[in-house]
Amino acid sequence: MKVRKVMLAVAALAVGASVVSTSAFAQAKEQFVPVLSYRTGPYAPNGVPWANGYVDYLKLVNARGGINGVKVSFEECETGYDTARSVECYERLKSKGSSFVQPLSTGATFALTEKAPVDKIPVVTIGYGRSESADGSVFKWNFPIAGTYWVAGDAIMQAIAKKEGGFDKLKGKKIALVYHDSPFGKEPIPLLQERARMHGFDLQLLPVTAPGVEQKATWLQVRQARPAYVVLWGWGVMNSTAIKEAQATGYPRDKMYGVWWAGAEPDVKDVADGAKGYNAVTMQHGAEPQSKLVKDVLSMVHGKGQGTGPKEEVGQVLYMRGAMSAMLGIEGVRAAQERFGKGKVMTGEQIRWGLENLDLTQPKLDALGFAGVMRPVSTSCFDHMGSAWARIHTWDGAAWKFTSDWLQADEQIIKPLVKSTAAKYAAEKKLTPRTSADCQS
Repeated sequence: MKVRKVMLAVAALAVGASVVSTSAFAQAKEQFVPVLSYRTGPYAPNGVPWANGYVDYLKLVNARGGINGVKVSFEECETGYDTARSVECYERLKSKGSSFVQPLSTGATFALTEKAPVDKIPVVTIGYGRSESADGSVFKWNFPIAGTYWVAGDAIMQAIAKKEGGFDKLKGKKIALVYHDSPFGKEPIPLLQERARMHGFDLQLLPVTAPGVEQKATWLQVRQARPAYVVLWGWGVMNSTAIKEAQATGYPRDKMYGVWWAGAEPDVKDVADGAKGYNAVTMQHGAEPQSKLVKDVLSMVHGKGQGTGPKEEVGQVLYMRGAMSAMLGIEGVRAAQERFGKGKVMTGEQIRWGLENLDLTQPKLDALGFAGVMRPVSTSCFDHMGSAWARIHTWDGAAWKFTSDWLQADEQIIKPLVKSTAAKYAAEKKLTPRTSADCQS
């Protein structure tokens, strides 16, 4: 009898343990976000603040109660800005149920583009990646939300034209593109070539071998050619090196315009007054120390002793880029919940739908803490970018200051370029572009 009682007690405990375990598992269901970052190597000075902003925003989401109650979990994986290592990180973390992946590398984006349709994991590229992937009819799983390199290049050319008094004033002038010799650096070339054809300026292409610490030969060419403007398409140590070489050769910094990955504090702080007058296009935002987002991060994340990096960098340019990137991915999850169920963990396929149906109005952005930082973003089945606005900011020797109004990339140039390049990709890969009927399903 005693044996029977003991066995019943053990069985009861086992059932109880099973119930507790199942309940704990259910409560532990979280939306997993892989973080591909590079905190080491020649690109670390720029990669670190981006990663800190990205991770801090994920922590802020949890501090605000999660995504309709669903908490976010994440894990970082060091890529060193290396494509092979980025793919390794992606493969290792995808088994954990990746919501989406943001590779922070154009080279890695090219590699993951082939994997995304099979793995059903959206590839979100905020301000980088394949410019033609704005075409959602061909690139169902790629989302270059809020701006591509063609948007950046066009905004720079608009700013230069305005300084000269109009695009017609560019005829016969030389404009040099000093670019990182990689998929990233080559992205703006088709757009700039089209602008050169339209307006009659001479585009000079000057590649720089990665990581870009040796540029003396490049700037000797600049000194000899004497271009009216230099467009700098760099990342990491290449940027500060270029500005120092420009200073050494006497090239005026106010005639230089960098891409938005060449216009942050790490690019100019070591040059200080020597970089004064240097311009860069911004991906809508600049340094935003007074934004509500920054105040929320400081009080709800850093104020709780959970900050990822130094408090002083919160609100700087690349920190804001990381936070904005995380926000756009998370809002894709939130949009998916609106259709597939609030309070539920979303699959990659459901999140793909959410990213394709973003409707971030200004009131929504303001509520998230991005008032005055971003303009509305609205994506669709065919438009995976959703916004084509930018601004120019200029280094005054101590801080970045906006020096232009909002600039909208010329869709009459960009849309045909996107369509033709995407169509070429579809033909090469034997893909059938989606139709309106496909988008309704």
